[in-house]
Amino acid sequence: MEQKNYLKLVWTVAFIAFAAVSCWATAESLHLLLSSWPLAMCWVVTVGFFIIASLGTKMIVDSLNQNIYLEKRGLRLIGGIVIVLIFWLICSMPTNTHTFLYRTVINDKVNTDISTTRGYLSQIKNNTNNKTQATIKVNELKNNVDVLLGELEAEIKNEVNPGFGPKSKDILRKFATLLGVDKIEPLSYKGTSKQDRDKLCDAYRTKIYILAENRANNIMAHILSPNSDNIKEVKRDDENLALMKKYIGDKTINLNDAEDIEDVCDKLNTAYNTVKKNSDFVNFSSKTDEANYTADNPVTKVKRMISVFDVWEDFMAGEYAGHGFIFWVIISILVDIAAFIFFDLAFKKREI
Repeated sequence: MEQKNYLKLVWTVAFIAFAAVSCWATAESLHLLLSSWPLAMCWVVTVGFFIIASLGTKMIVDSLNQNIYLEKRGLRLIGGIVIVLIFWLICSMPTNTHTFLYRTVINDKVNTDISTTRGYLSQIKNNTNNKTQATIKVNELKNNVDVLLGELEAEIKNEVNPGFGPKSKDILRKFATLLGVDKIEPLSYKGTSKQDRDKLCDAYRTKIYILAENRANNIMAHILSPNSDNIKEVKRDDENLALMKKYIGDKTINLNDAEDIEDVCDKLNTAYNTVKKNSDFVNFSSKTDEANYTADNPVTKVKRMISVFDVWEDFMAGEYAGHGFIFWVIISILVDIAAFIFFDLAFKKREI
């Protein structure tokens, strides 16, 4: 009897040890995601969820144990599986993986995000890409205009439905958006013969090219002469990020602290929006960066890193290849399984 009590104590202590690791990781993940919550509240939720998950695994083990008497064995098995799926597979394991990965890569992620953003701010501040960017934008405009003109001419010359019709009007609306005008009025020229259609296409081409030239001149003027107020914002954001980098280096800012990392995210988010506002002056290093910085609501790479949902979404998209994500998944699973095993050993039903 004393030996059994001794083993039960050992299993209980082992359960508490492994459960503490798991609960710490889950609480940290929740606090990063919900920084407005007190850390103590995250711990309360986490411990409660983990105990419920542990009871779920015990229900499964007991229902499969034919050496004990158990009522409604099938319902207990189903109930245990549902509990484990909800409280462990959906909550504990993903958040644990998130915390383990976060602490491994967050320093590099923050430094990279700051360096990349400051690089784009520097391009705007120094106007290093003015002529290059102006030429790129104008060439893009001309290419897009030629594509739409091809669509318009094809529609007007369509032998099945010749002339200017509803689809042609849709193409004019696209032209208006592209050329920065409210509306492009259809020409009053009529006729559906081949000669009439050729003349109509020539007339539209002349009209569109005039509007495109005006738009190109506006682009050149805008890019070659950046707004002074915008430049002030750029300098402010660049200085803030430089201070952030300094504070991270001297440990004034702790990237594992939910409030500190939220402050970093706020500064980066402001800088992202400034880059978006001045994207005409930026030569983005990749299409991915361009999409991230010019999105309707830009989300920084660091901001995505503090969200367990975004981290798993990015993993599914191949974002964390080579960062040991699978390793941390395995560690998370093993820690929890060890805790569940020790829980079952400590509180196992032994009645025959």
